[in-house]
Amino acid sequence: MTTHPTTRPTSPPSRRSLTLDQALDVLAGVAEAAGVQPRQARAEGSALAAAVAESAPGAAASWVLALGGGTTQDFFDAATRGRRWRAAPTAILSSLVAQGSSHSVPYAEALAQSVSAACSLGEPTMRVIGNASVAAAAQLTAAGSRPSSPERRQPVVAPDPVSPPEPVVPPQPAKQRTVEDLLAELDALIGLERVKREIHRQVAILRVDRLRADAGMKSPTITRHLVFTGNPGTGKTTVARLVSGIYRALGLLSRGQLVEVDRSELVAGYLGQTAVKTSEVVAKAAGGVLFIDEAYSLTGDQYGAEAVDTLVKEMEDRRDDLVVIVAGYPAPMQEFVAANPGLASRFRTTIGFDDYSDDELAEILTLLAEGSDYQLTPEALAHFRELLAVTPRGSTFGNGRFSRNTLEAAIGAHAWRLRDVEAPSTDQLRQLLPQDLDEDQQEDPV
Repeated sequence: MTTHPTTRPTSPPSRRSLTLDQALDVLAGVAEAAGVQPRQARAEGSALAAAVAESAPGAAASWVLALGGGTTQDFFDAATRGRRWRAAPTAILSSLVAQGSSHSVPYAEALAQSVSAACSLGEPTMRVIGNASVAAAAQLTAAGSRPSSPERRQPVVAPDPVSPPEPVVPPQPAKQRTVEDLLAELDALIGLERVKREIHRQVAILRVDRLRADAGMKSPTITRHLVFTGNPGTGKTTVARLVSGIYRALGLLSRGQLVEVDRSELVAGYLGQTAVKTSEVVAKAAGGVLFIDEAYSLTGDQYGAEAVDTLVKEMEDRRDDLVVIVAGYPAPMQEFVAANPGLASRFRTTIGFDDYSDDELAEILTLLAEGSDYQLTPEALAHFRELLAVTPRGSTFGNGRFSRNTLEAAIGAHAWRLRDVEAPSTDQLRQLLPQDLDEDQQEDPV
């Protein structure tokens, strides 16, 4: 198992560094201005911070202290929930972006501050630095605010009570994204040619169906719910997020947000409670897309069956303003849908996601690095291909996650490599070298 240096890294220069509790205060304030419950924003920001810092010794205790209470188990539960947001926008940010909210960029910047604050939890490993860099870039990029260099970045900070108030400039409403915009973003994704063709086909069918309905013509019942099958890291969540926006742009959904969950967020500890928990999740997804990862985990026991039964009822009750996408490995997903008549009648379209090729994984790594303001040297990229050549490609291979994990580790190794360089050049700060990608370079120093 790879380990990482535990020496506390030096934070990059900024106008003012916030502690996690201060960063969460800022996040809650932005959320309230956007019409979102501050408590929900705090929970989201604290979960993302836990996911970033979970490998740091002592992070759990620091996290609990910053939140003003809780347990070590709360920290690890939050980290589990927050891991999905290390590479994608959080649920609230996704909703704000889908709505074209002018608060999406400030909210993403506040999330980035929470991520930065997570680097001070416990005794961070170099991997925490990598996690934080990639997670912050994911939030900023999703909101259309690309990360900038430390010298140019203007961090979100708590207001200084002794400073005169700055004039308030009313935020300008963001432009609503069109179907054409979203399909262009879909087409720009690396690989996934079969997926792109099927989404385009679905859009054409649903568009014509909507036009016929508007013209008072009869139309066959067309289910909008989808099954995504494929190995981990093949872009299923990314495409689901685009689908939610496309459906909203088509007028099929009122809000267009994506709510991503797994079994743990649907199933409760006692019979009867699961129905309530599942209904609450569906209520949050109403007007958008509910994305259930590894949906087949809901089979095999009465708790999962209760969740599925509740889900089927909710899909019927909210059929005009809810889309459900279930995802997982191909064979188990086929069995999952076939096992329940209510599911089988609603999930008629399955879209398969192919594994990425080496060229596509190298391109993904390059784009992820650029999004975090890093650059792979040609030698580093060639070395990444060498690593791919000797990496087993079973069903558990991470695909795009492999590229992301490689980058997170490389950023940490890069920081450790420059630990004794007093005034590194811009190129040194940006460039990732072949040795940064080697696991043996990331072990704790003896």
